[in-house]
Amino acid sequence: MSNQVRCHCQSCAIRSLTGPAVLITVGVLFLLHQLHGGYFDFGNTWPLILVVIGLLHLGSAFAPRDGHVEAQASTAMPGVPPSPPAGVPPPVSPSERQ
Repeated sequence: MSNQVRCHCQSCAIRSLTGPAVLITVGVLFLLHQLHGGYFDFGNTWPLILVVIGLLHLGSAFAPRDGHVEAQASTAMPGVPPSPPAGVPPPVSPSERQ
């Protein structure tokens, strides 16, 4: 599980729909190609994918960002303990004590 805080503002919610919207658009274009023959092939319809992406980005840009949560950049790698503070000697193993 990730312990990152997700933003639920309208701008981020619209932006998160970009991938699914493109996938649905491509699926509909492939379906139209199968049902109506050669006119709906990718060479004729790829601008529609760009239009869908552009509309979603415009919607995201104009949507309110009330309650927006900025992503926190983590400098530490997950699962790695932090380094000890300066001035603390490293632990000594029992074999080194003799």
